[in-house]
Amino acid sequence: MQRGFRVEVDFLATFALLNLRIASAEIPNRVQQPVYVTSQKQESDPSVPKAVVSRLSLYLRELQQLLRVGRKTISSSKLGSRLGVTDAQVRKDFAYFGQFGYPGIGYRCEELVGEIRQILGTDQTWPAALIGCGNLGQALLGYRGFGSQGFQVKLAFDISPKIVGQSFEGLVVDHLDRMPELVREKEIRLAILAVPAKAANEAVECLIQAGITGILNFAPVTLTLPKSVSVVGVDLAMELEQLAFAVAQQTNSSK
Repeated sequence: MQRGFRVEVDFLATFALLNLRIASAEIPNRVQQPVYVTSQKQESDPSVPKAVVSRLSLYLRELQQLLRVGRKTISSSKLGSRLGVTDAQVRKDFAYFGQFGYPGIGYRCEELVGEIRQILGTDQTWPAALIGCGNLGQALLGYRGFGSQGFQVKLAFDISPKIVGQSFEGLVVDHLDRMPELVREKEIRLAILAVPAKAANEAVECLIQAGITGILNFAPVTLTLPKSVSVVGVDLAMELEQLAFAVAQQTNSSK
């Protein structure tokens, strides 16, 4: 049976990619030491492909599910088959960071969860700011997956008089003018940008002034940023285009 094409938008993976980029930027040049001991890990490498980081988040989610049902260990082949990748790909992905398997055992689920969370930077709580509290912003505030993986939206901003001062999910929306002050006060480095394209540049200028170093961009526009700021874009229309292409290809191949 042929496996279907899967398009998946994983907000946690995009946040994880931002974390890895920020962590990598803070690691000074160093000589990489070889790994001799099974399960010993290397420091994050800024050259790690984005696709690998995205799969790390998928591995993490799958391992956490296995732990919830009482599973203690899993092989690379079984982990890969659950996610539609080969066992060789699983081992190659983990090899960017070290060697985590045990001969005759495979991977210890709980241990590997801890290792992946440390690699992604989600072994700590990351406060974030949300810019734009319209329909999309409010939906993101209600997304429970952020909190379960170590991300907490601590501040929310907008410029609309109808929205500023309102409370969503227990968070009172402040005016965008207050963002630099409040972001510095709470030492926030990650931001979610959920504003219309025409408002993106003004919001980004405020984010840079506030010291934000990672932006998850939902605005349908390409951002021009200094090298010190990392950005990951989430374009829902583009994801639907990819899905439409996949469905069209499957339809054509079945004719």
